[in-house]
Amino acid sequence: MRGQALCWTLSVVAWSCLRVASAQAQQDLAQATIEVETVKPHPVDVMHNNFAFSRNRFVLEDQPILKLIAFAYSLNPKQVVGPPKWLDEKHWDMTGTTNLTEDATFPQEQQLIRQLLKERFGLTFHREQREMAAYALKVVKRQPMLTAAANPAAQPIEHSEGGERRRTENYTSSPIGYFLTIRQLFMDRPLVDQTELKGIYDFKLTYSYGDEPNNDADAPPQMFTAVKEQLGLKFEPVKTAVDVMVIDHIEQPSAN
Repeated sequence: MRGQALCWTLSVVAWSCLRVASAQAQQDLAQATIEVETVKPHPVDVMHNNFAFSRNRFVLEDQPILKLIAFAYSLNPKQVVGPPKWLDEKHWDMTGTTNLTEDATFPQEQQLIRQLLKERFGLTFHREQREMAAYALKVVKRQPMLTAAANPAAQPIEHSEGGERRRTENYTSSPIGYFLTIRQLFMDRPLVDQTELKGIYDFKLTYSYGDEPNNDADAPPQMFTAVKEQLGLKFEPVKTAVDVMVIDHIEQPSAN
């Protein structure tokens, strides 16, 4: 997703990377800071979704804060406990500059949004574990259909394309943890990894979305079926303990 607008076609964006453990990635995170930013409420009668990081600039338009929290902390929105209603109902525009000279990596995008949430919205929270409904990702018959990454040392990237109720998610240099964080932002419950897969992969997932049946003979399968047929994996409903973010404080900022 480097340098791209992220499209929230299904109500939230496709998008953690698995926390990258290399020294370079840690250095990148430490260096990513916002230098100047503007935050203001988005007009309620205008729909103009935009989520873009390009070199030293970022533009976040028509964004609910609950979505940004989920993105920044690699969570499903159900894992955010105690949010006031305005976090999801009120949308915001945020623009500004950073100290970066290249397009932000995925971890840097998360870091920059965490800075915004802390400095402009006063976000404080603590973590707990709570039992709740989730989907466990498992391997089907221990035969995953995943290709070893051509460049396993590269930053994981997801690039989405599609239209007319058809979507393709292309993953490169991606561990399973990255796939789950992207995927769970589309899901109605958190995701947990029970695959035991430790590799880095290149793969794509093509599926149909929407509540109504797709009568197109060439339409790809729905997402759950596509995961099974194309990746050799499956999402299984479970009830399990998951990490949650309990919000202690958050406030609406004054516009500037």
